Amino acid sequence: MAVKCRELFFATVLFLGFVLPGFANGKINPADCSFNGNLLYGKIQLVNSFPDVKVEVVTAFPDLKVQLVNAFPDKCGQWQVVTSFPDTKVQIVESFGDVKINFVEAFPGLD
Repeated sequence: MAVKCRELFFATVLFLGFVLPGFANGKINPADCSFNGNLLYGKIQLVNSFPDVKVEVVTAFPDLKVQLVNAFPDKCGQWQVVTSFPDTKVQIVESFGDVKINFVEAFPGLD
């Protein structure tokens, strides 16, 4: 009985110490339009592995509205897709993304 309680205690400590802080840090910073220090505007490279940010494309209630541009992606939510020298690497996932985005033609930014 004492061994099971000790195992449960250590499992709880590990969960609270390592898993929950990841959720606390997982918010968009509206001051600089970033997620965990990674810009959510600028030159974006779409990758299949080792992303800076995982995004989930949704049709309603996005965290960020994204406008694809060909040049000067200097406002929050403006993305210029590049193949090299990105500001941020993004992986598009089906579920459990860090940030939910919606592609728009105008008025990008935080919702």
